[in-house]
Amino acid sequence: MIHLKNPKEIERIRTCCQIVVECLRIVKDMVRPGLKTSDLDRAIEKYIKSRGAKPAFKGYRGFPACACISIDSVVVHGIPKDNLVLEEGQIVGIDIGVYKDKYYGDSAMTLPVGQINEEKQRLMKVTLESLYKGIEKAVSGNRLHDISAAVQRHVESAGYSVVRDLVGHGIGQSLHEDPQIPNFGTPGTGVRLKKGMTLCIEPMVNAGTFKVFTEGDQWTVRTEDRKPSAHFEHSIAVNDGEAEILTQSELF
Repeated sequence: MIHLKNPKEIERIRTCCQIVVECLRIVKDMVRPGLKTSDLDRAIEKYIKSRGAKPAFKGYRGFPACACISIDSVVVHGIPKDNLVLEEGQIVGIDIGVYKDKYYGDSAMTLPVGQINEEKQRLMKVTLESLYKGIEKAVSGNRLHDISAAVQRHVESAGYSVVRDLVGHGIGQSLHEDPQIPNFGTPGTGVRLKKGMTLCIEPMVNAGTFKVFTEGDQWTVRTEDRKPSAHFEHSIAVNDGEAEILTQSELF
C-alpha cells in the first residue's frame, strides 16, 4: 500500500534527509587514498547520533554498519571494514539512511578517490544525469514507470546498463515502502503518481553488463563482469508540479 504523506510528515522526512546530506558533506571532505572505509562509517555514525537520530541501516535485516560503502565494481551494500582502504583511481558509492521521530531519510552519491580516469568520470556523470531525468518525471498525474523509462533511456543511450535486480522505493515510517521503483520500464505504465508520495529514486548504473551477483557475506552486490558501477539517490516528494528534492544540496 502506498501512503500519501501530509505536510507534517513530509517535514519530518525532510529533517532526516538533511541529516543525511550533512553526513554526505562530511564524507566528501574525508574521501582520499589511504582512508579506511571503517573510518568513514565511524564519522557518519558519530554525526548522526550528535543530531539525536539513529543510523537507519545499522542492524537493518542484520546489516553490520551505518553506511553502505561500495567501491568500483561493487554496486551497492558494500560493508565498511578496517582492512578495506580506499585507493587512488577508485570510485566509491556512499549510501546513508537516517531515522528520527519515527521517519526515515535516504540518499547516496558516488565520489572519486583522488584522480580517476575519463571512463569513470563519464560513468558518474551519466548516472547523475539519469537521476535528474527520472526526477523530472516524478510529477502528480504521471505514471511510475515514466520515471523508470527516463532513467533507462538516458543510461542506455550512453552505452551503459541499469541494474535490474535492485530498485528504488518509497520512504516514510519505513525505510523501504511501496512502491518499488525500477530503473527500467515502459512509459505510461505503473501506478499513477500522486501529490504526497515520498520516493527514493536511485539509478544504479554499470559500465558493462546489467548482471550482478551477491557475494558470500549476503550483502555485497557486485557487477558480474567486474566493471565499475555508479550510484546516486535522492529522496523526493511528489507535487502537482516539479518534485521537491528532500535531500537537495550543492553536493550533486
